[in-house]
Amino acid sequence: MIIQDNRLGKQTTATRRLSYTRLGELYALDPMVPLFRIMRRLWRLDETSQPLLALLAGLARDPLLLTTAPTVLQLRPGEDMQRGAVRSALLNAVGDRLSAAVLDKVLRNTASSWTQSGHLIGRTFKRRQQVTATPITVAFALWIACQAGFSDTEAFQSGWVSALDLEQPNALQLAGEARRLRLLDMDIAEQVVTLNFARLDGNLWER
Repeated sequence: MIIQDNRLGKQTTATRRLSYTRLGELYALDPMVPLFRIMRRLWRLDETSQPLLALLAGLARDPLLLTTAPTVLQLRPGEDMQRGAVRSALLNAVGDRLSAAVLDKVLRNTASSWTQSGHLIGRTFKRRQQVTATPITVAFALWIACQAGFSDTEAFQSGWVSALDLEQPNALQLAGEARRLRLLDMDIAEQVVTLNFARLDGNLWER
């Protein structure tokens, strides 16, 4: 669809192919990859959740985007993003492996990703704003956290949930709503949470 139907509105076939390659690197674009398969199914449920679903998937696959997360997420709403701080975070991660020009491009691209997700606002000067999580994005964040090795209980305090600007009590509330929407199963006993994600990737979904 990206190449033949030009869904991204690119002017040439070459730029369409390049865009497809870059998106494939970031999101896999392969239903055989669980991360993409589940994101695509959740994508259809709620348009307002799509920017945060895309960000969560990007954080799971793009180490450079993930590197910038602490610098962006620690900003208070209304606080300006300091390009120098983001650049330093990237430098600490890549060392001298990237040229200055490539590093600047990565910085622009990651800032754009955080803007599209809603965490940043503004064109030339970007400032932090709080995003609004949904039961759908919480279900995806918890699934990713558990796939990354967090226990069910720890998943609520993971960086994936923090990326949704949620504290644990709010995340639990939205997870309860996700359970009512039949996106996951959840039990809580003596402050220990048990999650089951079979509904996210089971036969209840249309392939």
